[in-house]
Amino acid sequence: MKTYILGIILMVSTLHVFSQEKSKKGVKKKDSISEVINIVTSYTPTISDAFKVKKSPKIIVSENTKKKKLSYAIFSAPVASTFVPKSGVVKGIDVGIKERLFDNYIALGFGNYTTPFIEVFLHQNRKFETDYGVYLKYISSENGIKNTPLNTGYSTLNLGGYYMKEVRNFTWKIGGNVQQQKYNWYGLPAITFDDESIGKIAEKQAYGFYELEGELIFEDSYFSTIKTSLSLFDDLFGSKEIGFSLKPSFNFPLAKINRNLRDLELQTSIHYLQGEFQQNYLNEATSNYRFFNVEIHPIYRMNWNKLNIKLGTKIYLTSDIENSLTDILAYPDVEISYPLISGLLNLYTGAGGDLHMNSFQSFSEQNPFVSPTLFLTQTNEQYKVFGGITGTVSSNISFNLKASYKSDEDHALFVRNNSKSNGVFNATTSLLGYEYGNSFNVFYDDISTLSIFGEIEIAATKKVVIGANIQSNSYTTTFQQEAWNLPKLEGAIFGKYKNDKWYANANIFFVGERLDVNYNGTFPSTISNIQSLEAFADINLNGGYHFSDFFSAFIKLNNILGTDYERYANFNVQGFQALAGITYKFDF
Repeated sequence: MKTYILGIILMVSTLHVFSQEKSKKGVKKKDSISEVINIVTSYTPTISDAFKVKKSPKIIVSENTKKKKLSYAIFSAPVASTFVPKSGVVKGIDVGIKERLFDNYIALGFGNYTTPFIEVFLHQNRKFETDYGVYLKYISSENGIKNTPLNTGYSTLNLGGYYMKEVRNFTWKIGGNVQQQKYNWYGLPAITFDDESIGKIAEKQAYGFYELEGELIFEDSYFSTIKTSLSLFDDLFGSKEIGFSLKPSFNFPLAKINRNLRDLELQTSIHYLQGEFQQNYLNEATSNYRFFNVEIHPIYRMNWNKLNIKLGTKIYLTSDIENSLTDILAYPDVEISYPLISGLLNLYTGAGGDLHMNSFQSFSEQNPFVSPTLFLTQTNEQYKVFGGITGTVSSNISFNLKASYKSDEDHALFVRNNSKSNGVFNATTSLLGYEYGNSFNVFYDDISTLSIFGEIEIAATKKVVIGANIQSNSYTTTFQQEAWNLPKLEGAIFGKYKNDKWYANANIFFVGERLDVNYNGTFPSTISNIQSLEAFADINLNGGYHFSDFFSAFIKLNNILGTDYERYANFNVQGFQALAGITYKFDF
């Protein structure tokens, strides 16, 4: 059986092979020049055949696979803590008791030489949208100087008020000030005056100052502020002075042009001053003056290679209207500082200059014994160069050393007037109260000044601060023989103490020798020699005690040594002065 099956398989295979060969031989060839050949081979894929994945594939999420909103609630249960902080690890900083601030206060006091004192400030604001207040200060003193037969008393009254309101993009403020000051020309020269002459001297002088002022403060604007004021100044002898000023300030953000640039500040001002004296010292016609100034003052601040740099200039259009003189003046305003040792030692230098508009009011503030017969002009500070070093020796000691040199054109100097009386009463001659050699005039000169200044401050403890400063001046005049009444040396020593209840301040002022003139005879006459005013030191102390946040007591002690020094030629000061009082602070 097996043999039979095997034979059939061999027979079928043989027939199949022969049939293949026969069919190949029996195929007739076609007359064609092309032939189709099918090649079958295995598939070998390359990387270029791979499907590319999209960068942002769109994934379709079915409704069943979307996230469901999870809502949960916390079940709070108390837990007993076993943590106990370790004591003594963290040390607190002793900042003391913070002083409570009040909106209002009243201070009353009284001193020797019949010296009443009152100071009041009342102030209110409403949710920081409106703010208004008034201020009053008064002090006077009777005769306290014995080396003159004339009245030596004085009084000062200051009264002011303001109203301020905040609106959407700016804040506006208006206010007013009134000042009344009374003095006496008591400094008679070394001339023997008879009783009748003394009785005829009307030595009283009174100054009045009245001012209206306004201010606008802008937010998010090229305008920073705009200030304006209108003032009137007068005296008992018919002198009048009117002043007007307008001071717009701008701020230009240069970062909009280049983000590396800082803001450019631009300060501008317009000043007008007009005044007249009813007479000059020759008793001739009235003396008038009028000045008009326009100032442009750009400032740019920058940092470069550790240098802090301020670049600016002051440009004035100035006009002396009374004398028909107009000029354009320009001054540098440059300051550069460099940290030699960061946080410890700093070098600085700079250059500047300015135009100073002198006025009867400013002269009377410096020297209240001037006569109402002045000639006024402006002082041109042509240039000023300075340099110095500041630093800290340790965490509680700081110092400043500075040297400067400046040149002034028409620098004002106070010089004593010559007496029109020889001390003998003359019924045919009528003199005014300042014509007895007991007042001052103003001379002008071109002066160069070299100054060296030094200052040190030491914080001995958190409650005690002491310090001192000194300045040496060297003057070079052009026309005048000396720099009259300017000290060559001046300085001060000061100290401060404060704790929760007590406070005290002490200072010692030192002023070196000054020079004034003596005359050959009565007016008019030439200068005979120089009068030297001795150097002096004035020791002052003031302090107080806080009974509570509301009540405190104060005391002021001036000229403790009782030195009878001359403030100006023949004008001695009061001796030892004491003033004590109480202060009450409160809120409405």
